Amino acid sequence: MERINVLICAGTGCSSSNSALIYDKFQEVLIKYGLQDEVKVVKTGCFGLCQKGPIVAVHPDGIYYSHVKVDDVETIVSEHLYKGRVVKSLELSDIDYKTQEKIVDIASSPFYAKQKRIALRNCGVINPENINEYIARDGYMALGMVLQSYTPLQVIETIEKSGLRGRGGGGFPTGRKWRFAAQEEADEKYVICNADEGDPGAFMDRSILEGDPHAVLEAMAIAAYAIGAHKGYIYIRAEYPIAVGRLRIAISQARELGLLGDNILGSGFNFDIEIRLGAGAFVCGEETALIASIEGKRGNPVPKPPFPAKSGVWGKPTIINNVETLANVAQIILNGDDWFASIGTEKSKGTKVFALGGKISNTGLVEIPMGTTLREVIYDIGGGCPNGKRFKAVQTGGPSGGCLTENDLDVPIDYDNLIERGSMMGSGGMIVLDEDNCMVDVARFYLEFIVDESCGKCTPCRVGTKRLLEMLTKICKGEGTMELLNEMEELCYHIKNNSLCGLGQSAANPVLSTLKNFREEYLAHIVDKKCPAHVCKSLLTYKIDPEKCRKCSLCARNCPVGAISGVAGQTVFSIDTEKCIKCGACFNNCRFDAISRV
Repeated sequence: MERINVLICAGTGCSSSNSALIYDKFQEVLIKYGLQDEVKVVKTGCFGLCQKGPIVAVHPDGIYYSHVKVDDVETIVSEHLYKGRVVKSLELSDIDYKTQEKIVDIASSPFYAKQKRIALRNCGVINPENINEYIARDGYMALGMVLQSYTPLQVIETIEKSGLRGRGGGGFPTGRKWRFAAQEEADEKYVICNADEGDPGAFMDRSILEGDPHAVLEAMAIAAYAIGAHKGYIYIRAEYPIAVGRLRIAISQARELGLLGDNILGSGFNFDIEIRLGAGAFVCGEETALIASIEGKRGNPVPKPPFPAKSGVWGKPTIINNVETLANVAQIILNGDDWFASIGTEKSKGTKVFALGGKISNTGLVEIPMGTTLREVIYDIGGGCPNGKRFKAVQTGGPSGGCLTENDLDVPIDYDNLIERGSMMGSGGMIVLDEDNCMVDVARFYLEFIVDESCGKCTPCRVGTKRLLEMLTKICKGEGTMELLNEMEELCYHIKNNSLCGLGQSAANPVLSTLKNFREEYLAHIVDKKCPAHVCKSLLTYKIDPEKCRKCSLCARNCPVGAISGVAGQTVFSIDTEKCIKCGACFNNCRFDAISRV
C-alpha cells in the first residue's frame, strides 16, 4: 500500500508543458530510488492555477510544486520523497497583492481562499480515468439515491428548489426546463450535454470533462430518469482530444459497472450515452444549431418555438444542459436543495466557474459563489494586472458579452447585474485588459471572430456584422468620421433586434459596451487620429529622442525597410516616417528608451 500520492496535473494546459513526460520521469526515478511500492503517481485534471503549471502535488504532505520541469523530477524524488525535505526552490507560493507577503499554504492563499469548489470539486483531486476514485468521493451515490428513493417529479422539484440556472450563458432555470420535457408525451426523449465551448479564452467545460467526466455522466443519467429519457448525447468539439478520450474511458467504465446501459443498479431504468464530435463551429453552441448538427445536418439555428423540450433531436422532447450545469446536479441531490440555494444571491444560486485570463497575474480556472464582486476576482484571486499596469476593463461573456470598467468592480457577479451593466455572464470567460489595450481594437477583435463564426443564415448577422467590422477597421486605421460613428451605433441596434439567434442578437455587445464606457477612445481615433493605447498601427508614429540616442545603430540594423538613417558612433539616428511600416522593431530593440510611439 502506497504511503504517498504524487498528483500531476494532466489537463490541457499542463499537458502542453510536458506534464506527461513528467509523469513518465517520476515512474522511472521512483524505481531508481526503490520507492515504486511506496509512492503512487496519479494524473489528475486541472488544479486551477494555470499560471503556475505544470503543478505537482504531494499528499498527505500537502506540498505543491510549480513550474515543474522534467529535470526537476529527480530533485523532488531524492529530496522530498526519499529524504523528507521539501524542495523550497520549487514550492508553489502565492502573493497577497495587498501585503505582498509570500503564502505557501495553498488552502489559505488568495487564489483559493475565496473560492468554493462544487463543479470543480474533483478536478486536481482524483484520477479522472479511474471510476473507483470517483466512487470513493461519493460518486454515483446520487444516482443510486434517485433510482431507489425518488420519483421523477421529486428529482425535478429538488432541482427547481435549488435555484440552479443554466451555466452555458442563458441562465434559464434548469428544473423548469426538465419539467417542460417531462410533461411531454413521446415514445422517446433525449438528454444532451452541450460541451461545444467556443468562446475565446474559455476553458471551463473542457477542464471539468478532463478532470471529472463521471460527474457529467451521473448527472445526465439523473436528468434522463427525471424526464423519462433512455438516450443521451454529449456534443463536444473535436479540438478537445484529452476530454474526448477521458469521456470515452468513463463511459466504458460506467457501462462495465452497470451504471450506464440496461437495468441500471437493478432498478429497471435504461439509459446510455453516445459522444458526437463537433467540427468547431461556434454557432453550434446554440441549441437548435447543435441539434441540427447531431442529426447530421448543417449547424444552422432555427426560430423558436417550438423549444427543444417539446421538439428537439429527431423531433422528440430534448433537454440540453451545458457541462458546468450538469456538474452541480449530483451535489444538489446529495447535499439537498436548501444547501445549494443557501449559496449565492437571491436570483442566482450556487457558484460559477470562470476562466480568468488576459492581463492578470494569476491566470487560471476559478469557482466562486455568486455575488462575489469583480474586484475580489480580479485582485484578491487574480492578483491584479502584472508589471504594475493599471486595470482598464474586463470582458465577460466572450464575444457575446461586454467590457466593464473600474466603476463596475464592486458589482456582485450574477446573471442580472452583469446584464444591467451592459455585459453578461455567458459561459464564464473573463478576460482582463490593462492600460496597454485599445478598446476600439478589442471590439474589432471580437467582431472579427463573430464574422468568421456567423452561420450566414440571416441577413442582419451575415451582412450586418461584416459592415460593422469594416466600420471598426476604418476607425482603427484613422479613416473614421463622426457620421460613421453614428451609423455604426445605429447598425448595432439593428443587428441586435433583427438577428435570428443569440449569436447575432448579442454580436454588437462588444461595440456597444466600449462605445458606452470608452467613447473618448473612439473620438481620439476619429478626431485626433491617435490611438491612446498605441496599439492601432496606422495611427502610430515612431520618433527618436536625440537627447537619449546613443548612436549605437541597433535600431537601424533591425529596421526591415531601411527607414532609419545615421552613422554608428557619429550621428544621432532618425526615422523616415514615409518609409516606416510601423512594425515596432526599432522600439522593441532600443536598449536606452530613446524611441517613443506617439
